[in-house]
Formats: sequence, structure tokens, C-alpha cells
Amino acid sequence: MRAARTRAVLTALLLASTLAVAGCSEDGSPAPADKAKPEKPAGEAGEAGEGKPDKDAPGKDAPEGIAPGEKAPDGAPASLQFAGSTVDGKTFKGATLADKPAVLWFWAPWCGTCKGQAAQTAKLAAKYKGKVNFLGVAGLDKTEPIRGFVSAQKVGNFPHLNDQKGSVWKKFGITQQSSYVMLDENGKKVHAGAATGPSELNKLVSGLAG
Repeated sequence: MRAARTRAVLTALLLASTLAVAGCSEDGSPAPADKAKPEKPAGEAGEAGEGKPDKDAPGKDAPEGIAPGEKAPDGAPASLQFAGSTVDGKTFKGATLADKPAVLWFWAPWCGTCKGQAAQTAKLAAKYKGKVNFLGVAGLDKTEPIRGFVSAQKVGNFPHLNDQKGSVWKKFGITQQSSYVMLDENGKKVHAGAATGPSELNKLVSGLAG
């Protein structure tokens, strides 16, 4: 009798031990497991700044690979990252205007106002040579009339682009001739506007030269 009770106790202990190892609850149903931590959705910020937007990423209006206000590998600011052909067919890069203030004059060969401003613009280009860069950007006509304007108006003392496709005009938001865009030595636009009188033009360029 005593041996039978001992076997019953041992059997009960063994069963309890087995249930504990199996992780069962008192009613025999599986014990709930710890809830797994949900994974963070892709792109959500995690530890050590994972998924955070890159604050140094270029803006949508900047040239490819260059953030607004930053300089390109050649040392020129983003505003001067353009290229074109001069009226005599040579390649011109806007980066050559870097490190000095610049005056960009947008004109068309048939424009009466442009003809009226030509002599004054050439005079200022000569006066501030070495201090301020001047660049003419001709458009809205063919090559021969553009070349003829440079010769007839005697403005060949500074380079002029043959911008028939209007790519440089578009870059600077020019919608009419005659217009001037003035940049400081860092390539920042300090003036942009349509034709202005001689005295006002003198004042603007003098201020640009410092």
C-alpha cells in the first residue's frame, strides 16, 4: 500500500515537471509567449539617425550634384554652372566668372533699347576691367545678326554668348531684353531687372565693384 502511494506521488511530480518544461498553463493550454517587438517600417527613423533625411542633399533647382549656395569642384558657385558658345564659336564656361562680381547683359540684335545701352555697357566693361566681369548673352535671333550687332555697336571688349536656344536666359529667368543680372563675388544675385538708364547703370556697377 505504501509502495503504491509512493509511485503515485512520484508520477504526479514527474507530470508537473513535464508541464512546466513544456510551458503550459494550469488548464493545459499553451502559455502565451512574449509578444515580438514590431519591426520599424522602412525609412522610419531608428537608432544612430537611420532613415533621417539628408540635410545636405541638393535642392530641386540646383544643378546636378550641387546644393544651393554650395560651390562645385571647380570652385564656382551653382549660379555660374553653365556653358555656351561665344559669337566666334569658342566654348565659354560660366565658372570663369567666379571670384569677381559679374554683370550679365541679356540682349537681342534687333532691340533698339539694347543698341542704346551698348556704348555705355562697353564703357563700364572697360572702366572696371579686372574688378568686374562682363558677359553679354545674345538671343532671339540668328548667328549673323548677333555677330553684326557686336561689331556695329563696338561691344567686342567683353565676351558675348550666342544663346539662340535661350538656355542661359532660362537659367536666370530672363523674359525680356534688354535685361541685366548682377552677381557678387560669391555668385549671389544682387540685381536683376530690365533696361535702366545710364546713371542708374553706373551706380549699380560702381556699387558692385566696391
